[in-house]
Amino acid sequence: VISKGGSEALLQALISAARTKPPDPSILLPLLRLLARVGQQDRKFGIKVQKAEATDVILSLTKQNLGHHLNLAHCLWVLRVCASNVAAGTTLGINGAMELLFKVITPYSKQHVRTVRAAIEALAALLKSSNRQAVNRGYLSGLLRLYQDWHHNDVSNNYIYIRRGLLLCLKHITNIQLGRETFLGSRGMEILFTSVQDCLSCKNLDPIVTTVTQILRKCYPKEPLPLVTVRSSYSFPLPGNVKTERPCMGSEDKLLKGEFDLNKDDVEGKEEDYDLETDVNKLRSRPGLDRPEEELGQYEAMCPELSHSFQEKCSRSLISEKREIVEAVQNANSYEEDPAKSHTFSPCLLPKEAAWYKKIFNPECEASVEPNSGVRSETTEIMTDLLEEHQGSIPFHSPHFYIARAKCTKSIPAYRDLAFPDFWGHQPPPYSTPMLDRQYGVQRDKVLDDVRRLIQPGDLIGRTVFDLDEPSPGGPCCLTFFSKFESGNLRKAIQVREFEYDLIMNADVNTNQHHQWFYFEVRGMKLAVPYRFNIINCEKLNSQFNYGMQLVMYSVKEALQGRPHWLRAGYDISYYKNHYRCSAAAGGGSRGKCYYTLTFSIKFPHEDDVCYLAYHYPYTYSAMMSHLDVLEQSRNPKKVYWRQQTLCQTLGGNTCPLLTITAMPESKKSDDVEQFYNRPYVFLMARVHPGESNASWVMKGTLEFLVSSDPIADLLRKCFIFKIVPMLNPDGVINGNHRCSLSGDDLNRQWLTPSSQLHPTIYHTKGLLYYLRSIGRAPLVFCDYHGHSQKKNVFLYGCSIKETLWQAGCMVDTAVITEDVGYRTLPKILDKVAPAFVMNSCSFLVEKSRESTARVVVWQEMGVLRSYTMESTYCGCSHGLYKVSTSFKELRLRSF
Repeated sequence: VISKGGSEALLQALISAARTKPPDPSILLPLLRLLARVGQQDRKFGIKVQKAEATDVILSLTKQNLGHHLNLAHCLWVLRVCASNVAAGTTLGINGAMELLFKVITPYSKQHVRTVRAAIEALAALLKSSNRQAVNRGYLSGLLRLYQDWHHNDVSNNYIYIRRGLLLCLKHITNIQLGRETFLGSRGMEILFTSVQDCLSCKNLDPIVTTVTQILRKCYPKEPLPLVTVRSSYSFPLPGNVKTERPCMGSEDKLLKGEFDLNKDDVEGKEEDYDLETDVNKLRSRPGLDRPEEELGQYEAMCPELSHSFQEKCSRSLISEKREIVEAVQNANSYEEDPAKSHTFSPCLLPKEAAWYKKIFNPECEASVEPNSGVRSETTEIMTDLLEEHQGSIPFHSPHFYIARAKCTKSIPAYRDLAFPDFWGHQPPPYSTPMLDRQYGVQRDKVLDDVRRLIQPGDLIGRTVFDLDEPSPGGPCCLTFFSKFESGNLRKAIQVREFEYDLIMNADVNTNQHHQWFYFEVRGMKLAVPYRFNIINCEKLNSQFNYGMQLVMYSVKEALQGRPHWLRAGYDISYYKNHYRCSAAAGGGSRGKCYYTLTFSIKFPHEDDVCYLAYHYPYTYSAMMSHLDVLEQSRNPKKVYWRQQTLCQTLGGNTCPLLTITAMPESKKSDDVEQFYNRPYVFLMARVHPGESNASWVMKGTLEFLVSSDPIADLLRKCFIFKIVPMLNPDGVINGNHRCSLSGDDLNRQWLTPSSQLHPTIYHTKGLLYYLRSIGRAPLVFCDYHGHSQKKNVFLYGCSIKETLWQAGCMVDTAVITEDVGYRTLPKILDKVAPAFVMNSCSFLVEKSRESTARVVVWQEMGVLRSYTMESTYCGCSHGLYKVSTSFKELRLRSF
């Protein structure tokens, strides 16, 4: 009907019928019903109404039928459809439609309910475009009174749709700042909060509760975070004249949707057509150099397997590496620090008895240890005794190696403490953990709790118990927090109520943003008491915490009882937008961005325990370095060729290791040695984003597999030379960053033109890839390991010219544009053999916003057809063998 001009014909018929004196109801009513139905489906209906000059006719008919409720309801249906269009709604508002509708909407009455409902629905549609007029004319307080009247009198809940319609009117009015201010001045928060308490226990009233929650969350007065500045507590002087502060990326304060709709605002990982690269010249491979060609010679030393005498190289490297490991163990056993080798020394904090932390963790005791003075003898004895008494055999982990590596790790805060899980080690639990069932209503209950703080502040404590910026006294009736250890990230803890705490994460170094990763210690808890934690400065629009993900917890007492496990923990978990904003006064830029709250409750397993809570299973730089030491010792040197070199020094003075793994030649015969030299390369790397610790766990599983005696691993070693950078951003990992390096840059956006000073790990990794290409040995496969916060399973992002153009709707001349489809081979294999891998989640589109990432640059500049980003979920699998499991054991052991 619409495509054949039905809307226009019906409007003309309406105008003709309205001119009849008096109008014939037998014609008018069916005509109005038709217009309402057709208008709902016609996107241009409002424009057609204005073009036909029918708005005045519709208003006139409505006024004429104020006393005839059947006719009036039909007129209101059409009025509602017209008002849904912004232009038509504005015209109706100017011409008095709002005043007319308020004459129809009466206080609570059982008469003419159908007409009242139609009027409220029309008003709600009108207020989308005329909300400012409604505020200026004082209608907001009138709507609040009407809602109160209907709410108090509708005790049988017969008119829920009318009550919700009035709430929708309030929701549209409060979409503007003036509306929110007027709502607050009219005590709207108190009125709606009080009324919704009567609705929480009735499932039928969920539409009302949800709408009230949306309004309350939107109108909650905005305030800055309780910080003097949102800039990171840590700063690092950059070389040259580079600014050490990255600006806060402001974002629009989008209108809030429903409880579940809000969680669909997922922008990360979306393949938006408008972002696809459609310039064929940019999509084609364009080999070139971003540096002088003579600089590539330095990377020859990183490929000794190609240029040195094999026997000499192997014997020399083995002797050198054995000597380094022996020295590391000797240094670890001495528990002393060499100031010439390290900026910091981290004494391990270990328990001895029920009140062990009073002796070891006591801040006063810690203060008595001067920097670079070593560890007190009593601490040394405690560590030695505990290791002898409790330490079990944790595969691929050595506390002694860990201490040795931690001593050489350089951090901005000069960490003096080791987190117990990282020192002691941990094993995956002997069982899988199902994803947490999402309980309906948890999010709205949390939002209402936040509102209660505003209007019923009587039970609030508001005491700071931990602060990186200023020492805080804590208190006798509160938990004790700590995060000044490697990868730790907690800036401030505020006790809200006796068992509730607001937590604030530290921004990435030299920035005022990227809050998502957290890792901290908590102690002094009571047994079986539900503690609530609210991390109030998260930044992502959505999170898997809304879809079954839990945080992870490590209990020291559990570890000493033989169960050293990180476990999924927490209940009543929700992730939602809060009322905090990033203000310019606090160093947040000119436009305030939104923050989000991750809230969860937890019961600790022991009284007076020391527990660690983290966003995901932590994996520190020192853990990685000590893991490499253990792997080097545990491998079979007759079968596994292993070479660990230093790719470069990071900005913070830490080494970035480069590994070479392949099989030893079958013999010293020239054919076998030649086969060794000619093996194609596979280039793997991980952890460019510090908060994606799951990428390191997958890399850990990869390394353990590649040096194992598994027949498939042996075959892979014989077929390929693996060049591996296991941690591209050591400084970010060490200092508890989520996204950036010490330069304040996202290193995975620096691949086009990396700076040798600011982005050394990217600069030299790219240089090594340039060198391999220059000698005709570009990798057969390149893969960058990442973690994905908003999707489940494991999948790949690759690059394809044709798929990108097809998705963008471009014509593809297959005679001109040819493409090897081999980029799909590896994902298809993984889909068959890897239980956690899902081919349907893979994408091979090239986006403009990703042009500076490793995947795209290596594909374009190095000509690597199989250039991938591998994404691993933080949460679990929704597919296959590991469905509903969130244990990191599976991703680690089955990663490759």
